Amino acid sequence: MNIHIYDNAEQIAKAVGTMIINAVNEKPDITLGFATGASPVPTYNFLSKAYEDKKVSFKDITTFNLDEYCDLPKSDKNSYYSFMHQNLFDRIDVKEENVNFLNGNAVDAEEECRRYDALIDSKRIDIQLLGVGRNGHIGFNEPANKFTKGSFKVRLTQSTIDANSVYFDENPMPRYALTMGTVSIMKSKQIIMIATGKSKQDAIYGMVHGDITPSCPASVLQLHPDVHIFLDREAAQRL
Repeated sequence: MNIHIYDNAEQIAKAVGTMIINAVNEKPDITLGFATGASPVPTYNFLSKAYEDKKVSFKDITTFNLDEYCDLPKSDKNSYYSFMHQNLFDRIDVKEENVNFLNGNAVDAEEECRRYDALIDSKRIDIQLLGVGRNGHIGFNEPANKFTKGSFKVRLTQSTIDANSVYFDENPMPRYALTMGTVSIMKSKQIIMIATGKSKQDAIYGMVHGDITPSCPASVLQLHPDVHIFLDREAAQRL
């Protein structure tokens, strides 16, 4: 693991954003995996500004998102489809037909997950951006007895519901989601993780120094050959 520690989220956004911009400029048809949540938002702002300043074009990229809530219209403000369009896709020149999400409203969740995995395998993700939950989850791969493989439907833990329910002020937060599995994530050529704030200290410690165990899903990243972890000083305090 390559661990980078910065003073604040803005510095992280510049470092991560610069890595992604350089990669896109080197390979314009790159495949990028994106994450939701608060941690990557400053990076998405940095990428949007770089596009506005004509430092990069995203017109030929392909994107995959880690996960999506079940039983929530994609037009809902809290869907991850809406989140990504509001925070990045509507602000850059990515083509909508090259933007890929799991369909959390699919009638057959298993078939939808197989479709998504096959599409990912046909492209292979060059850079996967990740956050990490307080309990060590990546995507919606919650602590479990075994590592997950392909995409699947997951019942969210109370810890995740507590952390995310702050965003739901009208509709109740969904209890299920579709997510890439840990093996799918590990197939990415390069992984970039962003974690900020003292609430992530324990998860970061377990990921870096703990045993490789599905009880801390992020610990599997110890096995990946090209991982970059970007932390602020609060998140890195236990390292």
